[in-house]
Amino acid sequence: MIDDIDRIMTVMTAAFDPAYGEAWNRRQVEDALSFTNCHYLLLTGNAVSPADGESAAAFFLSRTGYEEEELLLLATAPEDRGKGLGRILLEHLKRDAASRGARRLLLEMRKGNPAGTLYAKFGFYPIGERREYYRAPSGQRIDAITFACDIA
Repeated sequence: MIDDIDRIMTVMTAAFDPAYGEAWNRRQVEDALSFTNCHYLLLTGNAVSPADGESAAAFFLSRTGYEEEELLLLATAPEDRGKGLGRILLEHLKRDAASRGARRLLLEMRKGNPAGTLYAKFGFYPIGERREYYRAPSGQRIDAITFACDIA
């Protein structure tokens, strides 16, 4: 039987370019989800929650803090991109985070990540930069950009 962590891992493995080493391992996902302030949502390619045994096409993983929610991971399987799943996930995140008392969303990503286009369209704006924060498997150092999105 496929469980939600299996679904997350399958989507993440397909979606994240291994050249950047951004994918989490199973233990990291399990550890995050062991905390009550971490939340996730899975979607199929039809933008609904997967039924028992059904695969996922996209997901997010977030962490609630005081008046903020941090988007830790968001991914869509390559074959399901262009269906609006990222936008739908962000809409869910924004609504759910607001219900938990968040006043803004935060995320951090590597400079040059093409997902930045989606985040900008959704209202995220840069608030900081960490020089050479990430280390790719090749040893290359990559800057991290921190973004925020206000929740009305």
